[in-house]
Amino acid sequence: MNRVLIKNAKIVNEGVIFEGDVLIENDLIVEISESISAKSSDFVIIDAEGNYLMPGAIDDQVHFREPGLTHKGDIESESKAAVAGGITSFIEQPNTIPNAVTQEILEEKYQLAAEKSYANYSFMMGATNDNLEEVLKTNPKNVAGIKIFLGSSTGNMLVDNEATLEKIFSSTPLLIAVHCEDETTIKENTAKYIAEYGDDVPVTAHHLIRSEEACYISSSKAVALAKKTGARLHVFHLSTAKEMDLFTNKIPLSEKKITAEVCVHHLWFTNDDYATKGNLIKWNPAVKTAADRDALWKALVDDRIDVIATDHAPHTLEEKKQPYLKAPSGGPLVQHAVVAMFEAFHQGKITVEKIVEKMCHNPAKIFQIEKRGFIKEGYYADLVIVNAGLPWGVKKENILAKCGWSPFEGYTFKSRITHTFVNGQLVYKSFKVKDIKAGRRLLFDRNF
Repeated sequence: MNRVLIKNAKIVNEGVIFEGDVLIENDLIVEISESISAKSSDFVIIDAEGNYLMPGAIDDQVHFREPGLTHKGDIESESKAAVAGGITSFIEQPNTIPNAVTQEILEEKYQLAAEKSYANYSFMMGATNDNLEEVLKTNPKNVAGIKIFLGSSTGNMLVDNEATLEKIFSSTPLLIAVHCEDETTIKENTAKYIAEYGDDVPVTAHHLIRSEEACYISSSKAVALAKKTGARLHVFHLSTAKEMDLFTNKIPLSEKKITAEVCVHHLWFTNDDYATKGNLIKWNPAVKTAADRDALWKALVDDRIDVIATDHAPHTLEEKKQPYLKAPSGGPLVQHAVVAMFEAFHQGKITVEKIVEKMCHNPAKIFQIEKRGFIKEGYYADLVIVNAGLPWGVKKENILAKCGWSPFEGYTFKSRITHTFVNGQLVYKSFKVKDIKAGRRLLFDRNF
Protein backbone atom coordinates (compact mmCIF):
# COMPACT_ATOMS: atom_id res chain seq x y z
CA MET A 1 0.00 0.00 0.00
CA ASN A 2 1.15 3.54 -0.86
CA ARG A 3 0.88 5.61 2.35
CA VAL A 4 2.03 9.24 2.40
CA LEU A 5 1.58 11.67 5.27
CA ILE A 6 2.01 15.36 4.46
CA LYS A 7 2.60 17.30 7.67
CA ASN A 8 2.71 20.99 8.65
CA ALA A 9 0.99 22.32 5.55
CA LYS A 10 -0.96 25.51 4.95
CA ILE A 11 -3.89 23.74 3.30
CA VAL A 12 -5.71 25.90 0.73
CA ASN A 13 -9.24 24.71 -0.02
CA GLU A 14 -12.64 26.30 -0.72
CA GLY A 15 -11.68 29.84 0.22
CA VAL A 16 -9.92 28.94 3.49
CA ILE A 17 -6.28 28.44 4.49
CA PHE A 18 -5.72 26.28 7.56
CA GLU A 19 -2.72 24.52 9.05
CA GLY A 20 -2.83 20.76 9.14
CA ASP A 21 -1.84 17.34 7.86
CA VAL A 22 -3.11 15.22 4.97
CA LEU A 23 -2.98 11.42 4.81
CA ILE A 24 -2.88 9.66 1.44
CA GLU A 25 -3.52 5.94 1.04
CA ASN A 26 -2.96 4.54 -2.45
CA ASP A 27 -4.55 7.13 -4.77
CA LEU A 28 -6.95 8.84 -2.34
CA ILE A 29 -6.94 11.45 0.39
CA VAL A 30 -8.22 9.51 3.41
CA GLU A 31 -7.80 11.99 6.26
CA ILE A 32 -7.37 15.75 6.75
CA SER A 33 -6.74 16.91 10.29
CA GLU A 34 -4.88 19.40 12.46
CA SER A 35 -2.44 16.66 13.37
CA ILE A 36 -2.11 13.08 12.12
CA SER A 37 0.38 10.55 13.47
CA ALA A 38 2.03 7.92 11.32
CA LYS A 39 0.49 4.66 12.52
CA SER A 40 3.24 2.38 11.19
CA SER A 41 6.73 2.44 9.75
CA ASP A 42 5.59 2.07 6.14
CA PHE A 43 4.39 5.70 5.96
CA VAL A 44 6.37 8.12 3.81
CA ILE A 45 6.36 11.39 5.75
CA ILE A 46 6.76 14.68 3.90
CA ASP A 47 7.19 17.83 5.96
CA ALA A 48 5.56 20.71 4.09
CA GLU A 49 7.42 23.09 6.43
CA GLY A 50 4.58 25.59 6.62
CA ASN A 51 4.28 25.93 2.84
CA TYR A 52 1.04 26.00 0.86
CA LEU A 53 -0.64 22.70 -0.01
CA MET A 54 -3.13 23.17 -2.83
CA PRO A 55 -5.09 20.83 -5.09
CA GLY A 56 -3.29 20.10 -8.34
CA ALA A 57 -4.22 22.70 -10.95
CA ILE A 58 -6.57 21.62 -13.76
CA ASP A 59 -5.65 23.25 -17.07
CA ASP A 60 -8.75 23.19 -19.24
CA GLN A 61 -7.00 24.26 -22.44
CA VAL A 62 -3.73 22.84 -23.75
CA HIS A 63 -2.30 21.75 -27.10
CA PHE A 64 0.20 18.94 -26.53
CA ARG A 65 0.70 18.38 -30.29
CA GLU A 66 0.32 14.60 -30.42
CA PRO A 67 -0.37 13.05 -32.87
CA GLY A 68 1.06 14.71 -35.95
CA LEU A 69 2.99 17.71 -34.61
CA THR A 70 5.37 15.98 -32.23
CA HIS A 71 8.43 17.99 -33.31
CA LYS A 72 6.84 20.82 -31.25
CA GLY A 73 5.76 18.77 -28.22
CA ASP A 74 4.16 15.49 -27.26
CA ILE A 75 2.02 14.10 -24.47
CA GLU A 76 5.03 12.78 -22.54
CA SER A 77 7.17 15.94 -22.71
CA GLU A 78 4.37 18.43 -22.11
CA SER A 79 2.68 16.47 -19.30
CA LYS A 80 6.10 16.29 -17.65
CA ALA A 81 6.34 20.11 -17.87
CA ALA A 82 2.78 20.33 -16.51
CA VAL A 83 3.45 18.34 -13.33
CA ALA A 84 6.65 20.33 -12.77
CA GLY A 85 4.41 23.38 -12.88
CA GLY A 86 1.82 22.03 -10.44
CA ILE A 87 -0.74 21.11 -13.12
CA THR A 88 -1.99 17.58 -12.40
CA SER A 89 -4.83 17.37 -14.96
CA PHE A 90 -5.19 18.77 -18.47
CA ILE A 91 -7.85 18.99 -21.16
CA GLU A 92 -6.30 18.87 -24.61
CA GLN A 93 -7.71 20.38 -27.79
CA PRO A 94 -8.60 18.62 -31.05
CA ASN A 95 -6.42 20.48 -33.59
CA THR A 96 -3.76 17.78 -33.78
CA ILE A 97 -3.07 15.87 -37.02
CA PRO A 98 -5.39 14.25 -37.84
CA ASN A 99 -7.93 16.54 -36.17
CA ALA A 100 -9.88 14.75 -33.43
CA VAL A 101 -13.20 14.99 -35.25
CA THR A 102 -14.27 11.33 -35.20
CA GLN A 103 -14.79 9.12 -32.18
CA GLU A 104 -12.13 6.73 -33.48
CA ILE A 105 -9.42 9.42 -33.75
CA LEU A 106 -10.44 10.81 -30.35
CA GLU A 107 -10.04 7.40 -28.70
CA GLU A 108 -6.63 6.95 -30.31
CA LYS A 109 -5.48 10.06 -28.44
CA TYR A 110 -6.73 8.58 -25.17
CA GLN A 111 -4.76 5.42 -25.86
CA LEU A 112 -1.59 7.45 -26.44
CA ALA A 113 -2.10 9.33 -23.17
CA ALA A 114 -2.71 6.10 -21.23
CA GLU A 115 0.83 5.04 -22.18
CA LYS A 116 2.60 8.40 -21.95
CA SER A 117 1.01 10.91 -19.59
CA TYR A 118 2.48 12.03 -16.26
CA ALA A 119 -0.72 14.02 -15.56
CA ASN A 120 -4.43 13.16 -15.70
CA TYR A 121 -5.91 13.80 -19.10
CA SER A 122 -8.99 14.42 -21.16
CA PHE A 123 -9.41 15.37 -24.81
CA MET A 124 -12.05 17.59 -26.42
CA MET A 125 -14.08 16.31 -29.36
CA GLY A 126 -13.66 18.68 -32.29
CA ALA A 127 -16.59 20.08 -34.26
CA THR A 128 -16.41 20.93 -37.98
CA ASN A 129 -18.92 22.20 -40.51
CA ASP A 130 -19.97 18.62 -41.31
CA ASN A 131 -19.39 16.18 -38.42
CA LEU A 132 -22.49 16.72 -36.26
CA GLU A 133 -23.31 13.01 -36.27
CA GLU A 134 -19.88 12.18 -34.81
CA VAL A 135 -20.12 15.01 -32.28
CA LEU A 136 -23.42 13.66 -30.97
CA LYS A 137 -21.85 10.23 -30.27
CA THR A 138 -19.52 11.79 -27.65
CA ASN A 139 -19.69 10.04 -24.29
CA PRO A 140 -20.40 12.63 -21.54
CA LYS A 141 -18.94 10.37 -18.84
CA ASN A 142 -15.40 10.22 -20.22
CA VAL A 143 -14.94 13.16 -22.63
CA ALA A 144 -14.55 16.74 -21.39
CA GLY A 145 -16.69 18.43 -24.03
CA ILE A 146 -16.95 19.78 -27.58
CA LYS A 147 -14.49 22.33 -28.99
CA ILE A 148 -15.45 24.78 -31.72
CA PHE A 149 -13.04 27.17 -33.43
CA LEU A 150 -15.02 30.27 -34.41
CA GLY A 151 -11.75 31.83 -35.58
CA SER A 152 -8.97 30.04 -37.44
CA SER A 153 -5.89 29.03 -35.47
CA THR A 154 -3.32 26.22 -35.75
CA GLY A 155 -5.02 23.57 -37.88
CA ASN A 156 -7.99 23.87 -40.22
CA MET A 157 -11.00 23.53 -37.96
CA LEU A 158 -12.89 26.78 -38.50
CA VAL A 159 -16.66 26.34 -38.10
CA ASP A 160 -18.26 29.21 -40.01
CA ASN A 161 -21.58 27.74 -41.14
CA GLU A 162 -24.20 29.45 -38.97
CA ALA A 163 -26.85 26.78 -39.48
CA THR A 164 -24.35 24.11 -38.42
CA LEU A 165 -23.38 26.12 -35.36
CA GLU A 166 -26.97 26.52 -34.26
CA LYS A 167 -27.57 22.81 -34.76
CA ILE A 168 -24.56 21.88 -32.60
CA PHE A 169 -25.60 24.35 -29.88
CA SER A 170 -29.16 23.00 -29.95
CA SER A 171 -28.31 19.30 -30.07
CA THR A 172 -25.83 18.50 -27.30
CA PRO A 173 -26.08 18.82 -23.51
CA LEU A 174 -22.26 18.64 -23.35
CA LEU A 175 -20.19 21.71 -22.55
CA ILE A 176 -19.24 23.57 -25.75
CA ALA A 177 -15.91 25.41 -25.52
CA VAL A 178 -15.24 28.09 -28.12
CA HIS A 179 -12.32 30.01 -29.58
CA CYS A 180 -13.92 33.36 -30.49
CA GLU A 181 -12.42 35.57 -33.18
CA ASP A 182 -14.27 36.86 -36.25
CA GLU A 183 -12.60 35.57 -39.39
CA THR A 184 -13.92 38.30 -41.73
CA THR A 185 -12.61 41.08 -39.49
CA ILE A 186 -9.18 39.40 -39.20
CA LYS A 187 -8.91 38.97 -42.99
CA GLU A 188 -9.86 42.59 -43.63
CA ASN A 189 -7.35 43.84 -41.04
CA THR A 190 -4.60 41.59 -42.41
CA ALA A 191 -5.20 42.88 -45.96
CA LYS A 192 -5.00 46.46 -44.69
CA TYR A 193 -1.62 45.90 -43.03
CA ILE A 194 -0.22 43.96 -46.00
CA ALA A 195 -1.24 46.86 -48.25
CA GLU A 196 0.76 49.15 -45.97
CA TYR A 197 3.81 46.97 -45.19
CA GLY A 198 3.90 44.25 -47.84
CA ASP A 199 5.33 41.03 -46.42
CA ASP A 200 7.06 42.89 -43.58
CA VAL A 201 4.06 43.46 -41.32
CA PRO A 202 5.49 44.04 -37.81
CA VAL A 203 4.41 41.83 -34.90
CA THR A 204 3.40 45.05 -33.12
CA ALA A 205 0.34 45.03 -35.41
CA HIS A 206 -0.84 41.62 -34.15
CA HIS A 207 -3.32 43.01 -31.61
CA LEU A 208 -4.66 45.41 -34.25
CA ILE A 209 -5.14 42.64 -36.81
CA ARG A 210 -6.68 40.16 -34.36
CA SER A 211 -8.42 43.10 -32.81
CA GLU A 212 -10.80 43.87 -29.95
CA GLU A 213 -13.61 44.06 -32.51
CA ALA A 214 -12.71 40.65 -34.01
CA CYS A 215 -12.94 39.13 -30.53
CA TYR A 216 -16.12 40.91 -29.48
CA ILE A 217 -18.09 40.21 -32.68
CA SER A 218 -17.42 36.49 -32.29
CA SER A 219 -17.81 36.09 -28.52
CA SER A 220 -21.02 38.17 -28.43
CA LYS A 221 -22.48 35.96 -31.20
CA ALA A 222 -21.53 32.80 -29.29
CA VAL A 223 -23.10 34.11 -26.08
CA ALA A 224 -26.28 35.16 -27.93
CA LEU A 225 -26.52 31.72 -29.56
CA ALA A 226 -26.04 29.98 -26.21
CA LYS A 227 -28.82 32.09 -24.68
CA LYS A 228 -31.09 31.36 -27.63
CA THR A 229 -30.51 27.58 -27.60
CA GLY A 230 -29.86 26.98 -23.88
CA ALA A 231 -26.46 25.47 -24.70
CA ARG A 232 -23.77 25.05 -22.04
CA LEU A 233 -21.07 27.46 -23.26
CA HIS A 234 -17.52 28.01 -22.02
CA VAL A 235 -15.62 30.85 -23.72
CA PHE A 236 -11.88 30.25 -23.91
CA HIS A 237 -9.02 32.79 -23.59
CA LEU A 238 -10.81 36.13 -23.34
CA SER A 239 -8.50 39.05 -24.09
CA THR A 240 -10.44 42.35 -24.18
CA ALA A 241 -12.13 44.77 -21.79
CA LYS A 242 -15.14 44.98 -24.10
CA GLU A 243 -15.92 41.28 -23.78
CA MET A 244 -16.19 41.49 -19.99
CA ASP A 245 -19.71 42.94 -20.32
CA LEU A 246 -20.87 39.60 -21.78
CA PHE A 247 -20.38 37.76 -18.48
CA THR A 248 -22.00 37.95 -15.07
CA ASN A 249 -21.09 37.55 -11.43
CA LYS A 250 -24.69 37.97 -10.26
CA ILE A 251 -25.32 34.23 -9.96
CA PRO A 252 -23.22 31.44 -8.40
CA LEU A 253 -21.03 29.34 -10.67
CA SER A 254 -23.28 26.28 -10.18
CA GLU A 255 -26.11 28.18 -11.90
CA LYS A 256 -24.11 29.63 -14.78
CA LYS A 257 -24.76 28.17 -18.23
CA ILE A 258 -22.22 30.55 -19.77
CA THR A 259 -18.74 30.59 -18.23
CA ALA A 260 -15.50 32.39 -19.06
CA GLU A 261 -11.77 31.73 -19.04
CA VAL A 262 -8.68 33.91 -19.12
CA CYS A 263 -5.16 32.71 -19.87
CA VAL A 264 -1.97 33.50 -18.01
CA HIS A 265 -0.39 35.38 -20.93
CA HIS A 266 -3.31 37.80 -21.25
CA LEU A 267 -2.98 38.54 -17.52
CA TRP A 268 0.79 39.03 -17.77
CA PHE A 269 1.84 40.65 -21.07
CA THR A 270 0.58 43.68 -23.02
CA ASN A 271 1.09 44.94 -26.57
CA ASP A 272 4.07 46.97 -25.27
CA ASP A 273 5.92 43.66 -24.82
CA TYR A 274 5.88 42.88 -28.57
CA ALA A 275 8.84 45.25 -28.96
CA THR A 276 11.09 42.98 -26.87
CA LYS A 277 9.41 39.55 -27.07
CA GLY A 278 8.28 39.64 -30.72
CA ASN A 279 6.70 36.45 -32.03
CA LEU A 280 7.40 34.65 -28.73
CA ILE A 281 4.24 36.32 -27.40
CA LYS A 282 2.26 35.97 -30.63
CA TRP A 283 -0.91 34.22 -29.52
CA ASN A 284 -4.44 33.92 -30.86
CA PRO A 285 -6.31 35.83 -29.51
CA ALA A 286 -3.59 38.47 -29.36
CA VAL A 287 -2.19 40.00 -26.19
CA LYS A 288 -3.92 43.38 -26.09
CA THR A 289 -3.42 46.70 -24.24
CA ALA A 290 -2.65 47.46 -20.59
CA ALA A 291 -6.24 48.69 -20.23
CA ASP A 292 -7.50 45.32 -21.49
CA ARG A 293 -5.21 43.48 -19.08
CA ASP A 294 -6.47 45.60 -16.17
CA ALA A 295 -10.08 44.82 -17.13
CA LEU A 296 -9.31 41.09 -17.28
CA TRP A 297 -7.81 41.20 -13.79
CA LYS A 298 -10.83 43.09 -12.47
CA ALA A 299 -13.28 40.59 -14.02
CA LEU A 300 -11.24 37.66 -12.74
CA VAL A 301 -11.23 38.88 -9.17
CA ASP A 302 -14.93 39.87 -9.20
CA ASP A 303 -15.95 36.47 -10.67
CA ARG A 304 -17.17 37.43 -14.12
CA ILE A 305 -14.25 35.28 -15.30
CA ASP A 306 -14.33 31.80 -13.79
CA VAL A 307 -11.11 30.01 -14.82
CA ILE A 308 -7.39 30.67 -15.33
CA ALA A 309 -5.83 28.40 -17.98
CA THR A 310 -2.73 28.38 -20.20
CA ASP A 311 -3.62 27.60 -23.84
CA HIS A 312 -0.17 25.93 -23.76
CA ALA A 313 0.67 25.65 -27.46
CA PRO A 314 4.36 25.08 -28.20
CA HIS A 315 6.14 25.80 -31.47
CA THR A 316 9.84 25.48 -32.22
CA LEU A 317 12.10 28.52 -31.98
CA GLU A 318 12.84 28.14 -35.70
CA GLU A 319 9.13 28.45 -36.45
CA LYS A 320 8.81 31.46 -34.14
CA LYS A 321 11.82 33.20 -35.74
CA GLN A 322 10.07 33.44 -39.09
CA PRO A 323 8.63 36.80 -40.19
CA TYR A 324 5.42 37.81 -38.39
CA LEU A 325 3.03 36.70 -41.15
CA LYS A 326 4.59 33.20 -41.28
CA ALA A 327 5.32 32.65 -37.57
CA PRO A 328 2.69 30.47 -35.86
CA SER A 329 0.73 31.65 -32.82
CA GLY A 330 1.10 30.03 -29.41
CA GLY A 331 3.71 29.27 -26.80
CA PRO A 332 4.60 26.97 -23.88
CA LEU A 333 3.11 27.89 -20.48
CA VAL A 334 2.21 24.88 -18.31
CA GLN A 335 5.47 24.82 -16.36
CA HIS A 336 5.18 28.45 -15.26
CA ALA A 337 1.46 29.18 -14.96
CA VAL A 338 0.94 28.49 -11.25
CA VAL A 339 4.10 30.33 -10.17
CA ALA A 340 3.16 33.24 -12.47
CA MET A 341 -0.12 33.54 -10.57
CA PHE A 342 1.75 33.37 -7.26
CA GLU A 343 3.83 36.28 -8.59
CA ALA A 344 0.55 38.19 -8.95
CA PHE A 345 -0.25 37.20 -5.35
CA HIS A 346 3.04 38.77 -4.25
CA GLN A 347 2.05 41.90 -6.20
CA GLY A 348 -1.27 42.09 -4.34
CA LYS A 349 -3.43 41.40 -7.41
CA ILE A 350 -4.98 38.12 -6.22
CA THR A 351 -5.15 35.95 -3.09
CA VAL A 352 -3.86 32.40 -2.87
CA GLU A 353 -7.43 31.27 -2.14
CA LYS A 354 -8.61 32.89 -5.38
CA ILE A 355 -5.77 31.31 -7.40
CA VAL A 356 -6.91 27.89 -6.14
CA GLU A 357 -10.54 28.71 -6.90
CA LYS A 358 -9.76 29.70 -10.51
CA MET A 359 -7.12 27.05 -11.32
CA CYS A 360 -8.39 24.04 -9.33
CA HIS A 361 -11.95 24.25 -7.98
CA ASN A 362 -13.71 26.00 -10.86
CA PRO A 363 -12.38 23.87 -13.75
CA ALA A 364 -13.49 20.81 -11.74
CA LYS A 365 -16.95 22.32 -11.22
CA ILE A 366 -17.42 23.62 -14.76
CA PHE A 367 -16.43 20.35 -16.42
CA GLN A 368 -18.01 18.26 -13.61
CA ILE A 369 -14.78 16.33 -13.10
CA GLU A 370 -15.13 13.39 -10.76
CA LYS A 371 -13.31 13.64 -7.39
CA ARG A 372 -10.61 16.13 -8.38
CA GLY A 373 -9.85 19.82 -7.90
CA PHE A 374 -10.33 19.90 -4.11
CA ILE A 375 -8.53 18.75 -0.96
CA LYS A 376 -11.28 16.54 0.43
CA GLU A 377 -11.41 13.11 2.03
CA GLY A 378 -12.34 10.54 -0.60
CA TYR A 379 -10.94 12.66 -3.45
CA TYR A 380 -7.96 11.67 -5.59
CA ALA A 381 -4.66 12.80 -4.12
CA ASP A 382 -3.68 15.33 -6.79
CA LEU A 383 -1.73 17.75 -4.60
CA VAL A 384 0.93 20.43 -4.95
CA ILE A 385 3.23 22.02 -2.36
CA VAL A 386 4.21 25.62 -3.15
CA ASN A 387 6.98 27.46 -1.33
CA ALA A 388 6.02 31.12 -1.87
CA GLY A 389 9.44 32.35 -0.73
CA LEU A 390 11.92 30.23 -2.68
CA PRO A 391 13.04 32.19 -5.79
CA TRP A 392 14.24 30.55 -9.00
CA GLY A 393 15.13 31.80 -12.44
CA VAL A 394 13.75 30.45 -15.72
CA LYS A 395 16.59 29.39 -18.00
CA LYS A 396 17.02 27.04 -20.94
CA GLU A 397 18.41 24.23 -18.76
CA ASN A 398 15.29 24.00 -16.56
CA ILE A 399 12.63 24.34 -19.27
CA LEU A 400 10.92 20.97 -19.74
CA ALA A 401 8.66 21.72 -22.73
CA LYS A 402 10.04 19.98 -25.81
CA CYS A 403 10.36 23.27 -27.73
CA GLY A 404 13.02 24.35 -25.21
CA TRP A 405 12.03 28.00 -24.75
CA SER A 406 9.64 30.06 -22.64
CA PRO A 407 8.28 33.61 -22.80
CA PHE A 408 9.35 33.79 -19.13
CA GLU A 409 13.01 32.99 -19.88
CA GLY A 410 15.26 35.24 -17.80
CA TYR A 411 12.53 35.98 -15.26
CA THR A 412 13.03 35.14 -11.57
CA PHE A 413 9.88 33.87 -9.85
CA LYS A 414 9.54 34.35 -6.10
CA SER A 415 7.65 31.04 -5.64
CA ARG A 416 8.55 27.44 -6.44
CA ILE A 417 6.62 24.20 -6.82
CA THR A 418 8.47 21.78 -4.56
CA HIS A 419 6.26 18.64 -4.74
CA THR A 420 3.55 17.41 -7.10
CA PHE A 421 1.42 14.34 -6.42
CA VAL A 422 -0.74 12.68 -9.09
CA ASN A 423 -3.13 10.01 -7.84
CA GLY A 424 -1.12 9.75 -4.63
CA GLN A 425 2.22 9.26 -6.39
CA LEU A 426 4.99 11.79 -5.83
CA VAL A 427 5.82 12.51 -9.48
CA TYR A 428 7.84 15.70 -9.05
CA LYS A 429 10.19 17.02 -6.39
CA SER A 430 12.44 20.09 -6.53
CA PHE A 431 13.15 20.37 -10.27
CA LYS A 432 13.10 16.61 -10.90
CA VAL A 433 10.23 14.73 -12.55
CA LYS A 434 10.29 11.09 -11.51
CA ASP A 435 9.75 8.42 -14.13
CA ILE A 436 6.22 7.67 -12.90
CA LYS A 437 3.49 8.08 -15.50
CA ALA A 438 0.71 8.28 -12.94
CA GLY A 439 -1.86 10.09 -15.11
CA ARG A 440 -5.35 8.66 -15.58
CA ARG A 441 -8.27 9.45 -17.84
CA LEU A 442 -10.54 12.05 -16.27
CA LEU A 443 -14.10 10.93 -15.64
CA PHE A 444 -17.12 13.23 -15.38
CA ASP A 445 -19.99 13.21 -12.94
CA ARG A 446 -22.81 13.99 -15.37
CA ASN A 447 -26.41 12.86 -15.40
CA PHE A 448 -27.41 13.27 -19.04
